[in-house]
Amino acid sequence: MPLPHSQADPQLRRTPLHALHVERGGRMVAFAGYEMPVQYPAGILKEHLHTRASAGLFDVSHMGQLIVRPRSGQIADAARALETLVPVDVASLAIGRQRYAFFTDASGGILDDLMIAHRGDHFLLVVNASRKDEDAAHLRARLSPACTVEPQERALLALQGPAAEAVLRPLAGEVTAMRFMDVRPLALLGTSCVISRSGYTGEDGFEISVPAAEAEKLARRLLDDPAVRLIGLGARDSLRLEAGLCLYGADLDTTTSPVEAALDWAIQKSRRQGGARAGGFPGADIVLRQLNDGASRRRVGLKPDGRAPIRGGTRLFAGEQDQAAIGHVTSGGFGPSVNAPIAMGYVETDSAREGSVLFADLRGKRLPVRVAKLPFITPNYQHH
Repeated sequence: MPLPHSQADPQLRRTPLHALHVERGGRMVAFAGYEMPVQYPAGILKEHLHTRASAGLFDVSHMGQLIVRPRSGQIADAARALETLVPVDVASLAIGRQRYAFFTDASGGILDDLMIAHRGDHFLLVVNASRKDEDAAHLRARLSPACTVEPQERALLALQGPAAEAVLRPLAGEVTAMRFMDVRPLALLGTSCVISRSGYTGEDGFEISVPAAEAEKLARRLLDDPAVRLIGLGARDSLRLEAGLCLYGADLDTTTSPVEAALDWAIQKSRRQGGARAGGFPGADIVLRQLNDGASRRRVGLKPDGRAPIRGGTRLFAGEQDQAAIGHVTSGGFGPSVNAPIAMGYVETDSAREGSVLFADLRGKRLPVRVAKLPFITPNYQHH
């Protein structure tokens, strides 16, 4: 996690829930240009385990919410336009569904990963906080003739964990009918919200886009339920790492392709060689070639022997005495639910087989690490 800035850093933006975080004892740090809570008095370990057992409430209002609207009024035109920027199938996305995607550049690198939701007459894109201004500019530069791009000044709350549905049901009974990756407009406490059954923890849960002025009232109402606790960025990071989910800027960037990042599952048949709308996105020649032939390196899960966590940046070697590194760790820490250190990183494809033993360079010592299956936990998404 980033180092804390001084509380009064005038450069940092604040979310609509800032006062609530401070009131509840949140330790505020600088993250992606915002002052955000890294943890509350209970601490990261307890917050993490509470989310897995019950329900955690996360403030993710720093994320970008962008509406892409077709100038023609035909949603198919906006879908086609978005497909010139992402290698995923937007055209067949049904109304009320969302899909994971990523913007690629000319070399097949990842500019950002995002969610695309079909809202009937427009698409709602949720992008990373650190990239939201660049993403809006990128969309405008490439899509302006076909689409308008409207950033939304709304808050975003994530309610995650096995109790999330039971907590939300009294406010909107319709959530029980939603399945993983459904998106619906629903009223909560008389306020129109957009709710998706999704999240970034490996648990069942919901992300709620709510007008900024109503966010605190909704958050307090959710926190009235004894099942719900506020959760900071520290546990958000350990939860997504256990779920094998990437963090942009750590596990994904412009030097990594979707195939290297083991995100091939997110590229549908229609956009691959021989598909109805193959290619047509930046770096398509490179990405499609890698889909067929494989890439020279691959993102893998890593389980160190012993209890010492290995952090991002740690170099990885095929042999205990080898001089040349074959990869590096991009995210690492302690996994409270698996009660062991876990990590993800990139290694040469020859060393990416599950069960392979590699060596991490830990302050000059070589620590054995095993290539492990991702995710480290069994996800609890609701596909009913």
